[in-house]
Amino acid sequence: MKNGLPLLPTSVVGSYARPAWVWTALEAAQRGELGPADLKEVLDDAVDMALRDQEDAGVDVVSDGEMRRAGFFTAEFYAHLTGLRALEPERRKGPAGHDQQHRFEVLEPISAPQGLGVVAEYQYARNRARRPIKVTIPGPFTLSGRLATGGVYKQRLDAAWAFVPILNAELKALVAVGADFIQIDEPSPAIHPESKAEFAALFNAAVEGIAARLAAHLCFGNYAGRPLGKRSYSMILNQMMEYRVEQLVLEFANRELAELPLCREISRHRELAIGLVDVKSYYLETPADVAERIRQALEYVPAEKLTIVPDCGFSQTARWAARAKLRAMVDGARRVRAELK
Repeated sequence: MKNGLPLLPTSVVGSYARPAWVWTALEAAQRGELGPADLKEVLDDAVDMALRDQEDAGVDVVSDGEMRRAGFFTAEFYAHLTGLRALEPERRKGPAGHDQQHRFEVLEPISAPQGLGVVAEYQYARNRARRPIKVTIPGPFTLSGRLATGGVYKQRLDAAWAFVPILNAELKALVAVGADFIQIDEPSPAIHPESKAEFAALFNAAVEGIAARLAAHLCFGNYAGRPLGKRSYSMILNQMMEYRVEQLVLEFANRELAELPLCREISRHRELAIGLVDVKSYYLETPADVAERIRQALEYVPAEKLTIVPDCGFSQTARWAARAKLRAMVDGARRVRAELK
């Protein structure tokens, strides 16, 4: 075992499925029917539920399910920032899309005097989890995606750099309270491969001086279960190899393991958490399916450098399917682990 974990450890990417009672409570809160203590109780229970489902499935490294975050570009993060004014979504009706999400006008340079709230999330989950836990937090370019530019920040890159000191302070505060495994979610390079933005420079500035095990999650988007990017890592391989992290978290299952040979080069320099369960499909993988995918991954990645994860978070997946997929993932990993002994 490495760091107390078995060979081929299993983990999650971050978010977990919300059951009906959580959606009902969140909608009631928006209507003003819940007080702060009511909402805290609901969200505490939701975190407990997410941890229990992961631990019952046998997942080795768990998360809090991001239950306190209503979405990836979440208003919960922006609620901690000064200098913003909420804007109406560009579209309200029809199929779900990014143009239906909230945006913000920047009135003055942003700051987060009390942090982004992730420290409190981690402290609650750490005290409730029975297994090793990792913290997840969006990266600077991703966080800048809901800020309107052209005013205080002329372009998105300017807004992203404004998030760097805010994120760096939050990461250091997490380490100070005991967080030792932190995943930064920064899918933007994979979604914008044509961009000349300084993704690696931004990322590395945000994690400067962070004394914890770091991972970077790069996916192609999962809002409403739909990808947003072209779904190819080959175009950004050099960029993501510049990230100063121990582990890269990448999606492969929903792409039928396309580009898996890239992992041979990546694994020479980084650990890999490879997505082998498709969160964007309601086909329920069997343990045999997952085991076969793991065997294919092992053709390119040494077992000691491989972690098994879903492609992305489960926030867009029904709980019954998420539970089944987690069990299949864990059972599949156990099968291959036994073969390697």
